[in-house]
Amino acid sequence: MIPSLAPFRVALLSAALAFASGAAVAADAPQDFLAAHLDTSVDPGVDFFQYANGAWLKAHPIPASESWWGIGNEVEEELYARLRTISENAAKTQAAAGSDQQKIGDFWSTAMDTARADRQGVAPLRDELARIDAITTPAGVVDAAFALKPIGVSTLFSLFVAQDDKDSATMAVQAYQGGLGLPERDFYFNKEAGVAKIRAEYVAHIARTFELLGRKPAEAKAAAQRVMAFETALAKASRRLEDLRDPEKNYNKLSPADLTAKYTPSIDWRARLAEWGLHPDYMLVGQPEFFAAEEKLLHATPVSTLKDYLRYHLADTYAPYLSTAFDGEHFRFHGKAMSGQEEQRPRWKRVVDEENDALGMVLGRIFVKDYFPETSKRRYTAMVEAIRDTFRDRIQRLDWMSDATKAKALAKLAAVTSKVGYPDVWKDYSTLQIGRDSYAANVMAASRWQFRDNLSKFGKPVDRTEWGMTPQTYNAYYNPSNNEIVLPAAILMIPGTTDAQVDDAVAYGYVAASTIGHEITHGFDDQGRQYDQQGNLSGWWSKEDEDRFNAAAQKMVAQFDAYEPLPGLHINGKASLGENIADYGGVLLGLEAFQKTEQYRKGEKIGGLTPVQRYFLGYALGWMTQQREQVLRRQLLSDVHAPAKWRVLAPMSNIPEFYEAFGVKPGQPMWRKPEDRVRIW
Repeated sequence: MIPSLAPFRVALLSAALAFASGAAVAADAPQDFLAAHLDTSVDPGVDFFQYANGAWLKAHPIPASESWWGIGNEVEEELYARLRTISENAAKTQAAAGSDQQKIGDFWSTAMDTARADRQGVAPLRDELARIDAITTPAGVVDAAFALKPIGVSTLFSLFVAQDDKDSATMAVQAYQGGLGLPERDFYFNKEAGVAKIRAEYVAHIARTFELLGRKPAEAKAAAQRVMAFETALAKASRRLEDLRDPEKNYNKLSPADLTAKYTPSIDWRARLAEWGLHPDYMLVGQPEFFAAEEKLLHATPVSTLKDYLRYHLADTYAPYLSTAFDGEHFRFHGKAMSGQEEQRPRWKRVVDEENDALGMVLGRIFVKDYFPETSKRRYTAMVEAIRDTFRDRIQRLDWMSDATKAKALAKLAAVTSKVGYPDVWKDYSTLQIGRDSYAANVMAASRWQFRDNLSKFGKPVDRTEWGMTPQTYNAYYNPSNNEIVLPAAILMIPGTTDAQVDDAVAYGYVAASTIGHEITHGFDDQGRQYDQQGNLSGWWSKEDEDRFNAAAQKMVAQFDAYEPLPGLHINGKASLGENIADYGGVLLGLEAFQKTEQYRKGEKIGGLTPVQRYFLGYALGWMTQQREQVLRRQLLSDVHAPAKWRVLAPMSNIPEFYEAFGVKPGQPMWRKPEDRVRIW
C-alpha cells in the first residue's frame, strides 16, 4: 500500500539503496563498504541493528535542521541537488507561457521570494478569511468546510474519488473521518508525558497563530482552548489507527440521501456533490458513526468556535507559504515540538518539497530524461520477475495452505503488474496555471488543479496506467485495487557509486528484499490478501486457510506489541502488521532469490563476511537511520510502519538462516525459540 507517512519524509521506507543497482556483477569487482559501518563491539546476537550500522550512525549525527538522518537522506541530498538545478535553470529561462519550464520557473522564483511574502502578509488568504468571518450558522460552517477542500484545507472530514474496493473497475465517491490537527486520534488521549507535552504545545501554537491573525493574547489563548476541545471531541469519535486497516469494516455503501437521512441531516450530500458535478448513486463511507457524532458536534458547539477551528486550519495549512512570521510559527510547532528539529531546513529544500507536491510529474519528465536511462528500467523490471518466480515457488511449498487457495494465490501473484522507473503516459498539466502573484496563490492553484483532477475521475474508466508517485519520489508502493507494485526511479538511483562496487549479496538485501519483495508481499499481508487478482475486496480464502493465516499473523502482532522503543510507548503490532509481514516476506524472498546466484553458490567471503552475512547486512543497511525522540514518539502513535531499528531486529529473529549466519545463541536478545518464530510466507 501507499504508506500513510504524511508527516515523515520517505527516507524511512527503503532507505539506503544508495549503493545498489541490483545488477549482477563479477565476484572480483565489489568494494567492501560494509566494514566501515559495523560496530564490532556489539554481538550480532545481542543487537543486530547496532552491529550492522552502529559505526556509521555514530559518525553521522543528526544535523540540527533534521529530525532523523540515515543513508536515505544521502539519497535525498542528491535528489535535492538535481531538482534544484532543474528549477533554477527554469527560472532563468524566458519560457513560453504554459510550458513546463514556465511553470517550474515561476513557482520556484515566487516561492524563493521571501521579501514579497513578508510584504503580502496574510493577504493571500483574504478571501477565504472573509468567507469564514461571514458565517453565522452551523450550515455556514459546512459551506466553508466544503469551500476549503479544493485548496487543500482538510476540515471536518475527508472526501475524495477512488476505486471502489469491491469493484475495482469503478471510481467511487468516498468519505472518511478527518479534521484533526494532530497526526492521529491517540495524540489527544495518550497520557505519556511526551504526548501530554505535545498537546500543550499544540494549544499554544493555535493561540500564537490566532495572534498572527490579529487577536489579542488572552483572547487568542481562550479561543485555542475551545478549538482544542472541539478537536478532542472529533478525535473521540474517530476510529483507532489499527481499526482503519480493516477494509471490510471501513466499507460502508450508502446513497447520498441515506448518508444525509441516517447520519448527517444538516448536510445534503446529493446537493453538495452536485455542486462539484458529481451525481453518484452511492458513496463509500468509511466510518458512519464518525459522521453521526460530527453532526451532533456541529450543533452543540458555538459557531464562534467552529469559525476559529476553520481559521486555524486555513492559516496553518498555508503558513509555510506566507510571511516569515507565519512560516516561523509553523516550524516552531511542526518542526521543533513535533519533530525535534533544532533549526529550520534551508528554504530551497522546503520549496523543492512543495514543488514536488504541486508539479511533481512536470518535474518528473525532466528528471527522468536527465537522470534515469532506459537500461535501468529494464534491469529492475527483470528483478521483479526474479522475485515473482521465487514467491511462486514458496507458495507452492506451503504446508499450511490448501491447494484450492494456493491456486487463487498463484493466480493473484501472476496478475501483479509492475511499474518501474516512470510512467509510460505522462499526466497532462496543461490547464494548471502558475504565475508570480504569490507563493500561496501558486499552492492554491496547484491544490485546485489536483482536486479537480481527482473529481474528474468519477464516472470514467479506471486509468490503470496512472502513477500515485512521481519518478523522483524516494519511495515505492503496492496498490491493492490495481494489484500492482510501483517502483519510482528515485528508489533505484545510485548516488556516489557504480554497479561494479556492489556484490549481489548486498544488492539482493537492498533492492530485492526491502523494496521489490516488500511491495509484492503487501499483496498477501493481512490487508492486501483480502483483495483478489482483479483488485476486488472479496473472500477468496477458505475459512481454514484464513484461520491459519490469522493465527500466524497474531504471533507477529504479539512480537511487535512487546517492543517498547520509548518508556511507556510500545509498537502497535496490529496497526503495523501489514508492513511487518511485508518486511518479513521481503527478506525471505530476497534470500531465496539470492541463493540462486553465482556468488551464493561459490560461497567466497568479501571483507571477511560470507555471502549470506552480507545479504543480511545489506538489508540492515537499508534501515541505517536514526531519529529524534519526538519523531519516534510520533511514529509509534500515528504510523503503520514500525521504527527502522525494529524493522531489522524483528524479521531477522524469525529467520533460521540468520541464526546460522551469525551464530545466534539461546538466551541472546535476538534469539527466539523455534516455536515462537513467525512463519507465514
